[in-house]
Amino acid sequence: MKRSVIKGTGRFIPSRCVTNDDLSKMMDTNDEWIQQRTGIKTRYWIPEGEIVGSSDLALEASKIALDNAGWQPEDIDLIIFATLSPDIFFPGSGCLLQTKLGLSDTPALDIRQQCTGFIYAMSTADAYIRSGMYNRILVVGAEVHSTGLDKTTAGRDVAVLFGDGAAAACVEAVETDANIGVLGSVLKADGKFAEKLMLELPGSKYPERINAEMLASGGQFPSMDGTRIFKLALRKLPEVTLEVLEQAGMSLDDIDMIIPHQANLRINEAYQKTLKIPEEKIFNNIQKYGNTTAATIPLALDETIEQGLVDPKKSTVLFVALGAGLTWAAMIHRFGE
Repeated sequence: MKRSVIKGTGRFIPSRCVTNDDLSKMMDTNDEWIQQRTGIKTRYWIPEGEIVGSSDLALEASKIALDNAGWQPEDIDLIIFATLSPDIFFPGSGCLLQTKLGLSDTPALDIRQQCTGFIYAMSTADAYIRSGMYNRILVVGAEVHSTGLDKTTAGRDVAVLFGDGAAAACVEAVETDANIGVLGSVLKADGKFAEKLMLELPGSKYPERINAEMLASGGQFPSMDGTRIFKLALRKLPEVTLEVLEQAGMSLDDIDMIIPHQANLRINEAYQKTLKIPEEKIFNNIQKYGNTTAATIPLALDETIEQGLVDPKKSTVLFVALGAGLTWAAMIHRFGE
C-alpha cells in the first residue's frame, strides 16, 4: 500500500522583527493589550521597501526542506502552494516557485484555503500519492501579510495578528504495510461565514475591481469579526479533532504532539482545556511569529522537529486549523520509513 510520508521540512522567516512596542508607534496599542488578547509578542515582516513575494520566502523554505529530505528539485513531481497572499493576482505563486527552483515543466497547483491551507494541501498530496499519479510532492505554505495590512488604529485588531513567513514539507510515496504517513484527514467548509473574515478587494464581481471610492472604504484591507471567529473555533476545532481521531481509529493518547493553527494563543489555550490536552502534547509559537496563515502549521512542525519534540522517524502528530472560508480541518500523520 502506498503511504504519504513527510520526509523533510524547512522554514524561512524574514529578518525584520516587529515587536508590539514597534506597533505602538504606528497605531494606538501597546504590548500589554496585544499579549493579553492574542499572546503575540513579536512577528516578522519582510524588509521595509523591498520587493519580496510569498514565492521568495517559499523558495528559501523549500531549499531547506529538500535538503532535509535528500531530494533535488528535479525529484519533485508536483508543487502544491498554499497562500492567501500570492506575489501577483495571477499566475499563481506555485508557478513562480517552480521556475525559481530551476524547473521547467513540473506541475504546480495553488490552493486558497487560508488558515487551513497546509492541511488541505497535505490531503490533496495524499490523494495524488494514493492514486499513483505522483510520488514526490512539495507542499508549501507561504505568506506576505505585512504589505496588505492597515497599520493605523482603525486596522489594529487585524494588523497586530499577522506575520510573514514560509514553510515546506517534502511528501513522499512509501510502499509499505506499516501504519505510517497520513492516517486520517477531515476537511470542512461553511461559506455562510465568508464575510466574517475576508479581503474584499480587488474583486472581479465589481464593474471596476478597485477604484478610488472603494479604496476610501478600506475594502483592500482584511476585515474580521473576531468574536464570531473565536466562538466558532472553540466549537469546531474540538469537533474536527475528535472526528479525525475516530476516522483513524485512535485516541488522544496515541498522539505524540498536537500542532494547531497559530491564529490566537487564547483560542489554542481554550482548545487545549476543552480536550484536556497535557501541556507537553501541544505546541504554540504564535508568541514569536504571529499568524502566518498557511505557513503556521508546517513552520511549527519544523520547529518541533528541530527542538526534539517530534521524532521525524516515529512520532504521531495531529494538525488542526480553522480560518477564512469558513474552513476547518484536521489531519493525523505518523512519521516512519
